[in-house]
Amino acid sequence: MSRRGKREAEKVKSKIFSKIIIVAIFLGLVFFVLKIAPNYVNTEIADKTNLVINNTNVTDVLKNDVIIENGVIYISEDDIQNFFDPHIYYDEKYNQVITTSANQIASIIIGENAMTNNGNKESISGTVIERNNTRYIPFSSLKNVYNVEINYINSSDTITVDSLDEKYVTANSTEDNVIKSDPTYFSRVVDTLNSGEKVTIVQDDNNVNYQIGDWVEVRTDAGKLGYIKYEDLSNETVKREKIEENKQIEGKVSMVWDYFTEYAYPPDRSGTDIQGINVISPTFFTLVDEGQGKINQNVGEEGKKYIEWAHSNGYKVWPSLSNNSYIGTTSEIMHDYNLRQQLINNIISLVKEYNLDGINIDFEYMYEEDKDLFSRFIIELEPRLHELGAILSVDVTAPDGSPEWSLCYDRYTIGQVADYIVFMGYDQNGAYSEEEGTNAGYDWVEANIEKFLGQEEVDSDKLILGVPFYVRVWKEKDGATTNSAVNMNKLDEIVPDNAKKVWVDRLKQYYIEYEKDGTIYKLWSEDEESIKAKLSLIQKYNLAGASFWAKDRETPSIWSVISQSLGVE
Repeated sequence: MSRRGKREAEKVKSKIFSKIIIVAIFLGLVFFVLKIAPNYVNTEIADKTNLVINNTNVTDVLKNDVIIENGVIYISEDDIQNFFDPHIYYDEKYNQVITTSANQIASIIIGENAMTNNGNKESISGTVIERNNTRYIPFSSLKNVYNVEINYINSSDTITVDSLDEKYVTANSTEDNVIKSDPTYFSRVVDTLNSGEKVTIVQDDNNVNYQIGDWVEVRTDAGKLGYIKYEDLSNETVKREKIEENKQIEGKVSMVWDYFTEYAYPPDRSGTDIQGINVISPTFFTLVDEGQGKINQNVGEEGKKYIEWAHSNGYKVWPSLSNNSYIGTTSEIMHDYNLRQQLINNIISLVKEYNLDGINIDFEYMYEEDKDLFSRFIIELEPRLHELGAILSVDVTAPDGSPEWSLCYDRYTIGQVADYIVFMGYDQNGAYSEEEGTNAGYDWVEANIEKFLGQEEVDSDKLILGVPFYVRVWKEKDGATTNSAVNMNKLDEIVPDNAKKVWVDRLKQYYIEYEKDGTIYKLWSEDEESIKAKLSLIQKYNLAGASFWAKDRETPSIWSVISQSLGVE
């Protein structure tokens, strides 16, 4: 090739190389714009007070701006509901806001610089204020109610809120350093650190440091959140461990109601024990009709001995409080915050006086329109009991029934708030049923468990299945049908040897029919097989346990079935 030809070839190569360089630069710019440049975009909110809750900046999802006046931090009622108390409530009758936490209930009358907390009145800085038709809560005055630590950082106009129940870890920067917005060197600087400066290490859902590769998320003293290389931290210190709730009952709950009327003495069970249970619920308490929250108590010296007997056997005592189906009295209390508090204060006094481990609320026959107010009562009772370490269980009927017996319960809210919700799994065909049938068929019980867990959204580990120790005997004579409850331990006495007896598999019960003195008798039995079948649903659906109505109606052999089914000695 001639010299001129070589020069031309080199020019062509040079042009091709230049084009390659240009394309590479262009692709590099595209990569930078798409992948790296976004890491340098400033996403911080600079025109309003930032709110960081448990190491998450929630400012951009607040429904209303945070207000700071006269040193008091105000957060809107809507945002309190979203982040701290889903059940915060405005009580129109007394013009007050009521808020609850795990073990406290506080009320603030709008315009007053005072708060009633767990029954005790105290002065506070600020009060509930209204701006643009929005109520604002003096949040900084409620730190003890919500059990949080609150700090306002003037330099960054940021409020940090840390739950005192959550794990808290700090560390020091090993040298002068920068905090990056993302876990990469190619990202924006959100804050700088001096050597030895302390940071808070963000914890993940498993209470370990939140790490992405070699990077760990931290929060600076200015309230800024970002990432630093884990190797650039030292002196990691756990300042506070997560507070785990201690369960009163380990394993399955096995409770038996011990029924006696308000006019009878509590039974003397000294010298005996009950196999397979860990909770006992004597019917000590009933509402006083038209008593505005007063409680009739049937404890006395016999009851004190009963409690001593139970505790000596290792049983927890959760006495029942019944409303005695006083629908008017119940409604009056539910409609008035002060009456609800009077009832709650009376309950708390009884728990303290008798060293009780919990309370079982058995309110039946209520107005459907009082459903939400009954939930309010449960919401307001729970923290007061939790303050004492006592358990709250609430009895409810099957879903989808009559207004006064079934639709009067918000099972979802009760299940969210109470420690346990007890499905009274009986009276499928009750005293006033027009149709003959079983008292508690397996298929009906299972279908309703699925409703609790499905449509009612109750957590399985909060649902206790109520199991009957009785059946209904149906009598047909002269064209009329009546029924009566018969204890399962009496069936052998009333059913003749020649009675027709057929196993019904979908019910997991025997259907029994016989004739006596011109009357046809029909019943669906409860025995070891039927009880065992119902208890198998507790394992199948991972329920919290079972409760039995009621002591002394059972056959003695049933306790070993219960013990084996629930794993309770």
